[in-house]
Amino acid sequence: QVQLVESGGGLVQAGGSLRLSCAASGRTFSSYVLGWFRQAPGKEREFVAAITWSGGSTRYADSGKGRFTISRDNAKNTVYLQMNSLKFEDTAVYYCAAGPRMAWSQNEYRYWGQGAQVTVSS
Repeated sequence: QVQLVESGGGLVQAGGSLRLSCAASGRTFSSYVLGWFRQAPGKEREFVAAITWSGGSTRYADSGKGRFTISRDNAKNTVYLQMNSLKFEDTAVYYCAAGPRMAWSQNEYRYWGQGAQVTVSS
């Protein structure tokens, strides 16, 4: 019902920047919240940021506040995660997700992208 296709992962040095993209489509897309989660090796998946598609309201985890910015391009049906001042601890697989409401928990997000590897070298 909602399909998510991610792109933009890669290798970056600490202090650098990277922008992830998530192209979304589906019948209920316009009413959904689009979020970013990440999962480092050996760790649980954690919330990064989210945005409501219709209103643009955002929410950030403390880990990314001041460094990460989530945004959307309605015309392109795409949500972005701009990551600046990257740290080694940001290294993880980043997942785009869609859910019916703004939430911190991954359990609230029904649809998921394939994941994009982000590696920050120190």
